Amino acid sequence: MAKSLSTNSPLGQSRQLLVVKAPDWTSRTAELQRWVRPGPTADWCNVGNSMPVSLGRNGLAWGIGLHQAGRRSGPVKREGDGCAPAGIFAITELFGTASQESSFARTFKLPYRQTTDDLKCIDDPASAHYNRFVDLGKTPACDWTSHEDMRRSDERYAVGAVIAHNSPLPLAGAGSCIFLHVWAAAGVPTAGCTAGALADITEICAWLDGTATPLLVQLPLAEYAHFRAAWALP
Repeated sequence: MAKSLSTNSPLGQSRQLLVVKAPDWTSRTAELQRWVRPGPTADWCNVGNSMPVSLGRNGLAWGIGLHQAGRRSGPVKREGDGCAPAGIFAITELFGTASQESSFARTFKLPYRQTTDDLKCIDDPASAHYNRFVDLGKTPACDWTSHEDMRRSDERYAVGAVIAHNSPLPLAGAGSCIFLHVWAAAGVPTAGCTAGALADITEICAWLDGTATPLLVQLPLAEYAHFRAAWALP
C-alpha cells in the first residue's frame, strides 16, 4: 500500500496504474505491477502478483507523455532506436484479432479496435499519418514508406493496448506505434514496446477500465526512486 500525497502529480485523476520498473536504462526485461485506488487522494493498493515483461532491444529512453522530467539525464526516445519509452503515459484503447461482437471483446472496458489486414500503424515521420492508425480501405492514398502491420501471422498482436507516447499531436521522429502486446518469448526484447505472456496481457486488458483513467508508469529503478514522492508514485 502506498499513499498519494502530491496534488500536482502527473498521475492526476487516475485510479489504475501499470507500473513497470527496469533495473537500468539498458535493461531488456522488467517487472510489471498493477495498482488501484478508489480516488485521487487515496492509498494505492497493488493488484495480483508482478508480471515479467520484455522491453526494447536497447532498453528505455525518455518518451513524450504526461510527465515532466526536466533536465534529467538519460537517453531520449527517437524513431527506430529500439527503446521503449520511459515516463508516464495514458492507455487509450485496446486492439486484437477477436471480433468486436465477440463475448471476449465485449468484456473490455476501454475502446476496442479489431485488427484487419488493412489496419496499419504508420511509423514514417514524413507521413501526415505518423504515429496513427490507418485503414487502407478508408485511406487509399499512401504518403508513407514504412508502417506496422496490425494483423500478424504470429500472436504478438492477438490482444494488446495502445500506449499514448508522442500523442495526440506527434512530434515527427520522436517515436511511434507503442503498444503493450504479447511477447515472442520470455526474455526476447521488442523493437520499442512493452510485451508479456499472452495470459498476462489478456488479464491486463480485461482489467483496464477507461473510467479509471489508466496509465502506464515505466522507469528505471533510479528514476522511479527520484520521482516517487514528487509524482506520488506507489
